[in-house]
Amino acid sequence: MDQRTVDTGMPLNSMKLKLKKLKNQVMVITGATSGIGLVTARMAAEQGVKLVLAARNEDALNILQKELKVRGTESVYVVADVSKEEDIDKIADRAIGHFGGFDTWVNNAGVALYGYSAEIPVEDMRHLFDINFWGIVYGTRKAVAHYKEKGEPGSIINLGSVVGNRAFPVQSIYSASKHAIRGFTDGIRMELEKEHAPVVISQIHPARIDTPYTDHATSYIDKKPTHKGIVYPPESVAEAILHVAEHPTRDMYVGTQAKFFSIFGMVHPRITDKIMELNTFQTNYDENQSSPAPEAGNLFEPKEDLYERGTNLGWHRPKSLMVKAKKHPALSTIGLMTVGAALAALKVIEVKKAMEVKKVMEIKKLKKSLF
Repeated sequence: MDQRTVDTGMPLNSMKLKLKKLKNQVMVITGATSGIGLVTARMAAEQGVKLVLAARNEDALNILQKELKVRGTESVYVVADVSKEEDIDKIADRAIGHFGGFDTWVNNAGVALYGYSAEIPVEDMRHLFDINFWGIVYGTRKAVAHYKEKGEPGSIINLGSVVGNRAFPVQSIYSASKHAIRGFTDGIRMELEKEHAPVVISQIHPARIDTPYTDHATSYIDKKPTHKGIVYPPESVAEAILHVAEHPTRDMYVGTQAKFFSIFGMVHPRITDKIMELNTFQTNYDENQSSPAPEAGNLFEPKEDLYERGTNLGWHRPKSLMVKAKKHPALSTIGLMTVGAALAALKVIEVKKAMEVKKVMEIKKLKKSLF
């Protein structure tokens, strides 16, 4: 391949590009038969979007397409494994062959892996990266080529995670794949803006979401994976995806904790380590249920699909205020104030603890001098 000239001109602001209204769009969704992908497909259909549905489970795809047809939605499906670049080509070819192209590509497909990193088989780790990371790389590159060829602005939406901003224990390999997605997404965005490519690249950062994610997970811990703590509905993520598909947005966080951990974990990494070491391990599993065997997960083959929700135990929130705030800028100040107040409160706690430690040390020093 010939070397190309490095662009030196002023970059484009891709967030100023004009995207089509949803009702005029063709949208590709990978991982369309479960959880976030399934909810997004159904909500997009309500907005009049034409759909290209991709997943590994053909039976589920067939049923979903028939359901959407009854609703009056035009859709096609492709049986595809995103870890294979040739399958990504099949998705794009189907979209172009049937609809003449596509306007938004949602890189949603992903798998989960629970366990201690020193003990998980490397083969499993590699395959998770093949799906979670390389699937997004392949999809992004294919969509970029299509939008350049069309010469019309198009959107690419990559699904990140709260654990892509701050790693979680017992999910370190999944966290690593999501960190990689963030680096790739941010890097290629800058490259494309420098060359004035007609591409908007966005990333969604969900907190813990009530989907079959934990039910489909491949697990090497002895208790069943689950989400505890605050859990948000998949509709909030789908709402964010559909908003970004129409309104260019660099990042969108679903759930205040997604934004909080991103900021606090960066500013106070060691304190965050200790907080998570004390509190996060037990929020990953249900101590009352044994974990299925690793082969029960969907890492290497699809499992039962067409479920939007999972069997998670956490506090189920009805919606994400962070998404509402992003969609309605007047509310964004409230969201920032909430995160700021939380950070300030933690800083006060940190200072108080430091003062208490200092007092204890002074008392011990005084006692030592007296006796």
